[in-house]
Amino acid sequence: MNRIQTLTNGLIAMLALSLLTVSGQIRAEDRSTLDNDIHAAVEFLKKNNAAAADLGKNAKAVLIFPSITKAGFIVGAQYGEGALIKPKSGGGYYIDEYFSIAAGSYGLQAGIQTFGYALILMDERAVEFVETSSGWELGSGPSIVIVDEGRAKTLSTTTTKEGIYAFSFGQEGLMGGLGLQGTKISRLR
Repeated sequence: MNRIQTLTNGLIAMLALSLLTVSGQIRAEDRSTLDNDIHAAVEFLKKNNAAAADLGKNAKAVLIFPSITKAGFIVGAQYGEGALIKPKSGGGYYIDEYFSIAAGSYGLQAGIQTFGYALILMDERAVEFVETSSGWELGSGPSIVIVDEGRAKTLSTTTTKEGIYAFSFGQEGLMGGLGLQGTKISRLR
C-alpha cells in the first residue's frame, strides 16, 4: 500500500471517529432504544458470566456499553454508547448518566465486529473518577483488570482487590491483527 493510500485511510478513519463523537448528545428516541439495550446487556451478562454476576452484586456502579462497533483495515475506529448504572437500595438498578466510548487504531488489522463492554466499579474512588472526569482514556484512571474467561473462573468477591473489572461480551464478527489503540470515554448529554 502506498503512502497516499495509507494517509487517505487514516484521514477517513479519523473523520469518521470525529463525526461520531462531535455532538456528545443523545436524542430522546435513541435514549429509549439505548435503555432497552442496556437492560438486555445487563441480563445477558448476569446470565452468561458468573464472575460478572458475582462482582455485580457488590459493585458500587457499572459502566456498560451494550454494543460497540469496531472496524478497520490498517486504520480502524470503534464507537458505542452506554450508561453508568447504580444499584437501588431495594434491589435492581437505575441509569444514572450516559456515556460514549470511542477509539482509533493503526496497525496490522482488518475486519469488523460488534461487542459489549462492562466496567464493574467496585469502590467509591472508581465511581467518583468516572463521575467527575470530563472525557478520559482507559488506563489513565484507577487500575483496570481485564477479565478473560480463564481468570473469570477463579475470580470471586474474596479475591477482588482492584477498583475496576472489565468484561467484554456478545462478540460477533471478526477482527484480527496487532495495532496501537487509544480509547476515550466521554459523557453524553
